[in-house]
Amino acid sequence: MKRHFRELSVTGALLLLLLSLAIFAPNFFEPQPLLSRLTAAAPKLVVACGIALVILCRQIDISVGSLFAVCSVSAGLLAAAKLPLPVAVIASVTLGAVGGALNGALVAGVGLPSIVVTLATMVTWREGLRLTQQGVFVNLPDGVQWFGLPMAAGQGIVCGLALAVLLALAYALRFLSVGRFVYAVGSDAEAARLAGIRPRLVTFGVFVLLGALTGLAAVMNLVQSPQVDPGTGRMLELEAIAAVVVGGVAVSGGRGNVWGVLAGFLLLACITPALTYLDVKPYWDKAIQGAVILLAIVADGVRRRKLNR
Repeated sequence: MKRHFRELSVTGALLLLLLSLAIFAPNFFEPQPLLSRLTAAAPKLVVACGIALVILCRQIDISVGSLFAVCSVSAGLLAAAKLPLPVAVIASVTLGAVGGALNGALVAGVGLPSIVVTLATMVTWREGLRLTQQGVFVNLPDGVQWFGLPMAAGQGIVCGLALAVLLALAYALRFLSVGRFVYAVGSDAEAARLAGIRPRLVTFGVFVLLGALTGLAAVMNLVQSPQVDPGTGRMLELEAIAAVVVGGVAVSGGRGNVWGVLAGFLLLACITPALTYLDVKPYWDKAIQGAVILLAIVADGVRRRKLNR
């Protein structure tokens, strides 16, 4: 129970919020608007799951928002050039993996601090995209939006992909040796090395996987609109990191799971629409989210101090 106290407390807060909405704003649960909100949030959940792996490994990546935009525009340009959608999907995932590999090589290979590396690549990707696109939207051809299917079917695919990623990562972290390697490196890289694990390779791998998931999330977002905004993905890294931290993944690495990330993500994602349905002024949105994040960080700090005594 103590081991999962953080995840359970976040889940309890989420259930309390949903119960309050069921009592005071039952319209929040109308099927089509609810499905639309879940579909819009699904790409962010995929990125948050990837960020969780990086933080579990005691690293950070703040470039995902910019990489998300680059992958989105690249996939959109390929689709606009009449290439088959699967080609655009593969290209986006590959480009994301290459961007992640660059971060991983500089962090794991060269030994540079991840915050510095990803800050540099964040600015590089975003400014490079600004120079090449000049703010021009990419118009997508017919057959791209919702994968060429009815909207309800397309929404189901997007949500299904997010769920599949979540389940796959949960299984890998819980039952596969590679998942235990991530926890071991995040807990103590030197001890992991002495146990026969290669911390640099594990660190490189989680950055590559995060990049690939960012490319996939870009496609999941792309199919929801007839156009691609080159400014997409702004603040995505902060939203993803916030969900991960609120969900109980320790910023010091080595502790947490994707189920907690899901609870933290849903809690933060529900706040904005909940305020609307409860007729609360919208400017409270960021204040409440900030308070939730601060409480999560304080709780993590208090827990670590108790463990170190």
